[in-house]
Amino acid sequence: MKADVAVPRPIARPRLFSARFFAVGRSPTPRARTMLGVLSFVLPLALWSAVSYAPFLWHPLVEITDPGDVAYYSKGMRAPADAFAEEVEGMTASGQAPPQGIPANPVYLPAPHEVALALWAAATPAADAREEFRLSSSLWHSIQIIFWAFLISSAIGVPLGILCGSYSAIGRLTEPFVEFFRYLPAPAFGALCVAVLGIYDGPKIAIVVIGTFFQQVLIIAGTTRRADYALLEAAQTLGARNLRLVRNVVVPAVLPDLYNDQRILLGWAWTYLIVAELVGTSSGITFFITQQARYQHFENVYAAIFILGIVGFGSDLLLARLGRWLFPWRRTTA
Repeated sequence: MKADVAVPRPIARPRLFSARFFAVGRSPTPRARTMLGVLSFVLPLALWSAVSYAPFLWHPLVEITDPGDVAYYSKGMRAPADAFAEEVEGMTASGQAPPQGIPANPVYLPAPHEVALALWAAATPAADAREEFRLSSSLWHSIQIIFWAFLISSAIGVPLGILCGSYSAIGRLTEPFVEFFRYLPAPAFGALCVAVLGIYDGPKIAIVVIGTFFQQVLIIAGTTRRADYALLEAAQTLGARNLRLVRNVVVPAVLPDLYNDQRILLGWAWTYLIVAELVGTSSGITFFITQQARYQHFENVYAAIFILGIVGFGSDLLLARLGRWLFPWRRTTA
C-alpha cells in the first residue's frame, strides 16, 4: 500500500492590489472608501505639484532673474527656453553680460502655493480692494443668483413634472414641447433677456431658469413614473383617487429620488450661471474670473474656480447627509 504523498501548497504571492479595493460586485470597506476618496484629490494635486516644482518635467519657459545686457529683457519676464538659450549664446560670444534665469511654466499655470495664497487673500480681502474685484463678495452675489433662479425653476418645474409623470394626458400635452425647448441653448436667449429685463440680475436669473426648468420637468416626470405600481393599485383599492392619490401615495413613494434629482439639477444650475454671467454683467464670480484673467492674475482665476468647486461639492455633501437623515430607509453602502 502506497503511503500518502503530501502535496505542497502553493506559495501565496503578494498581490499588488488588494481584493478589498478591486472586487467585482463587492463594495469596499468604509476605511477603504475613505482612503480612495482622499486619493482622488491627492493624486491630481501631486501631479500638479510635480509639474510646478520639478523643472525636469515640464518648464518650457525661463523666468528672467537678471536681464544682463539684453535690452528687451526685464526682471520677472518669462521667455521661451530656446530663445533664452540663443540670447545667452549670443551675449557670451559678443563679450556682453548674458541674461540669467530659472526654469518656469507659463503664467497661466501657477503653482499650488500661489493659488493657496490667493485663496487666503480671498478669505481675508484687503480693506482697499474694490468691491467688484473681491472674490468673497463676487461669490456671494452668484450664490444669491443661484438661490432665486433655482427656487423659481423648482417651484414650477417640480409640480409640473410630478403631474406629467402621474397623468399620461398631461404628460403627452406638455412633454413634446418641453423636449423641443430643452434643445434650445439657454445662452441664445441672452440678448433677449437683457433687452427685456435690463443688464443687472434679471437676465442671469432668467437664463439659469431656462437652462434648468425644462430639464427639470422631464427628469422629475421620469422619476415619478418609476413609482411602485403595486402601491398605486393598493391605494386605489382603498379609495384614493386623483390628486389625493398623487399627494398621499405617488409623491411619498418617489420623494427620495426626487430629492437626489434636485441635487443633480443644482449642479447644472451652477454651470448655467457661469454662462449667464457672461451676458451683460459687471458683477458675480464670472466677472471676477474674466477680469483677473485679463490682468493675467491666473492664481486668482484658479482660486475662484476652486472656490466654486468647494462650494458646490460641499453643498452636495451637506445635501447628501441631509438626505440620509430625511430618508434613512434609502441608505446604501455605496
